[in-house]
Parts: sequence; C-alpha cells; structure tokens
Amino acid sequence: MPVTGDVPVTVIGAGPYGLAVAAHLSRRGTAFRVLGEPMDSWRERMPAGMYLKSTPRASSISDPGRRHRLEDFRTQEGRPPGGDREPVPIEEFIRYGEWFQRRCVPQLERTAVRAVAADGRRFRIRLADGTEFGTAAVVLATGLGPYQYVPVEFAGLAADGLLSHTADHHDLARFAGRRVAVVGAGQSALESAALLAEAGAEPTVVARTRHLLFGEPPDTDLPAERPLPERIVKPGSTLGPGWSLSAFATVPWAFRHLPDRTRLRLVRDVLGPSGAWWLRDRVEGRFALLAGHRIERIQPTDGGVRLELHGPPGGTRVLDVDHVLAATGYRVDVDRLALLGPELRLAVRRVAGSPRLTSGFESSVPGLYFTGLSAAATFGPLLRFVAGTGFAAGRLGAALAGSARGRAVPVRASAGAGAGAAPTDPTTLGPNTAAGQNTAAGPDTTPARD
Repeated sequence: MPVTGDVPVTVIGAGPYGLAVAAHLSRRGTAFRVLGEPMDSWRERMPAGMYLKSTPRASSISDPGRRHRLEDFRTQEGRPPGGDREPVPIEEFIRYGEWFQRRCVPQLERTAVRAVAADGRRFRIRLADGTEFGTAAVVLATGLGPYQYVPVEFAGLAADGLLSHTADHHDLARFAGRRVAVVGAGQSALESAALLAEAGAEPTVVARTRHLLFGEPPDTDLPAERPLPERIVKPGSTLGPGWSLSAFATVPWAFRHLPDRTRLRLVRDVLGPSGAWWLRDRVEGRFALLAGHRIERIQPTDGGVRLELHGPPGGTRVLDVDHVLAATGYRVDVDRLALLGPELRLAVRRVAGSPRLTSGFESSVPGLYFTGLSAAATFGPLLRFVAGTGFAAGRLGAALAGSARGRAVPVRASAGAGAGAAPTDPTTLGPNTAAGQNTAAGPDTTPARD
C-alpha cells in the first residue's frame, strides 16, 4: 500500500469551514494538506432552487485578509453586492465557495478520506486510492452529512424506500405528481414543501408545533441604515438583531464556560425552527399545513404510507401519501463518524454525542480537532452557520500554528467518553443551512442550508 510523507496538519472537508481553516493556516505559513471536494455537500445534499436563509452579509466564508467575501465574489462577476433583503440562491453560494477555493485554497486535493486511525505519536490517514500518510493533527470539517437524523419509528419506511431525509435529494422534481408528507416545522421543511408544490407534487406539512413561524424582513438592506436608537436597543449581528444574539455572535468563546445542560438547551432553542420571511408567500395558502399534529402510527400501504395523526382539539385524522420526507434535522454523534477508527471514537469525550472541546477546538484526543456543527455544543449557535467560520478558523489557525507536536495519541476511552456521558439526549438541529442558515431574517436551527 503506497505511503507518502508525514505532514503537521490535515484538514478533512472542503465546505465553508474546511476552506476557511485552510485559508487561515496558509496565511500563518503552517504546512498542511486539505482533502475533499469543494462544496460537495451543498451541491449534493441541498435541493436545487433553494435559497440561503442567512442574509448576504452573514454568508461569507472567512479568509484572513477579508478580500474574498460574498460581496467581493459578486463584484468579480460584475454584479452589485446586493442588500440583506435579497436572499442568496444556493447555486450562487456554490459558485462562490468554488471561487473562494480557487483563490484561497488552490492546494486542495480532491479526494475522499476513508479512514483516520491512531498510530503512536501521529494519526494515519487512508485515502480513497489506498494511499496512506501520517499527520500530527487532524481537523474534521465534515459538515452535516454524517449527522442527518431520522426518528427511529421511521426506520422501517426508510428501508422500504417510502421515506427519505431532505439531505437525500438534490432535485425534488422527482416527486412531481406524488403526494408527499413533509415532517418538520423549520426552514428545510417549509422550503422543501414549497419546492415540491412548485415542481408539481402535492405536499402536506406535518408539524408538532401548534404554530408555524416565519421571520420578519430586515428593516433595511444595510444594517448601518437602522436608526441609532433602534441599534442601541437591538444591536445587529450576523445572527440577527438583539443583545442575546449579539452575544452569541461576538463572544462565542465564552459559551463553553456555561453548564452543559444550559449550552445544549441554547444550541437547540436559540433561532429555533422557523421559515425565512421571504418564504411565507410561497407556503401559506399553497398547500396543506397540519400544525399541532403528532404522528401516532405509521403504516405502509399498497405502494404508499398511511399516517395516523393526533391533533387539536384531541381529534385524530388519517393522511395517505406516496412518500414521507423527513425534515427532521441533524444530531451530532461522534459514533456516526465512520471514518474515525473505533478506538479514536471511543477515546473522544463528549456531551450528548458532541465532542467536548478546548478553547482551541481540540478534543480529548490530542491533535484531533472538530469544527462547524460538531463544535456547536461547545461554542454555541454561531457554529451552526457560515457566519461562524471566522471565529472557528481564527482559533484553529492559532492553535495549529507550527503544529508539528510529536504527542502520543491515546486510544483508551477517557472517563466520561461515549453515550453514557451525555447529560441529555443529543441535540437535534433542523436541516437548513451546514455548513447552515441564520440571521436577522429569523434563522433556523440548522446549519444545513447555510
């Protein structure tokens, strides 16, 4: 099996977080390899025709010189920067990420990583072609892909091809002419239902929450145009207006000092499930919305699915559909990172499935770092969104600068490692933005689409 030379740092993943980390390492002169297909999850797991929920000014990938923002890309294409009332099409964001990669991370190796294992004082990386090499530090920027969540009661339907997750489809037009139950209340559920209806399908949204929520449009295209008194009362931030959101956006380093249960609750509840303000007109009055309904029973029928629903005021109803689309979000769980060897997974201390990280994003396994959604339980809701790439990449760049540390990699389970250490159930994140979705428009709990 071919083996190449060791490197100090290896970044796995080429979405917004992986590219941002690589750009910051380049600026610091740290030797590294970065592996993956640029914007692959955004291209393969996000539906064609969707828009980012985050505003344009909160959707830039971080580079140290701040010369490769979304607005710089638009200028490069000969277009105006655009205002916050103009949502960003997914196709544009993918083009932007690819442009960022060509400019800031030209050394990207377009290959997949098959395995990461501990190997004495280093890690051993095995690539898709069988090549192996050693590295002193690994940054996992694998995004949402490993964490998509489907409730256990749906497992049988998925096995029969009667249910899928929103991340399974790039083109929802395949459901044209079919009845689809969309389960969820966040941006991913509502926008997927809108896209289904516009593609000729017959969607029905089923949500436990009694009221489907939509954000409010920004007061102005430019945050600085808001009146000064309003900016004092509700300061703006990349996560939206308000002192609490401003704190989450500007001092995420302080979040890790909160108690575990508090952090998990905030990551789950802050910017909870809702639709973007611009989505309301494409949803209300366009198809059936069954808010306040809980699925009591699921039964396959002849070529379809029957859902028995319990809803207000205590009544039941039956919904027959051809397919169920689960917009049920993502749950971070280290055990689902199949590319990590079992010894490494076992050695990672965690809280509710998420890795417990130091201030420099390092796990309990020396040299093993996590970023993006995997780090949200440590640093807060900012890490669910593209807007968090600056904080994460800056911290990681500093922590990894000159990282050729020859430290032994422990593979024995640490105290508190594994599912038994979780004080609560794993946090569920609604799918919509991942590398994620946010902002003043009333972000969702998902970084799946932004």
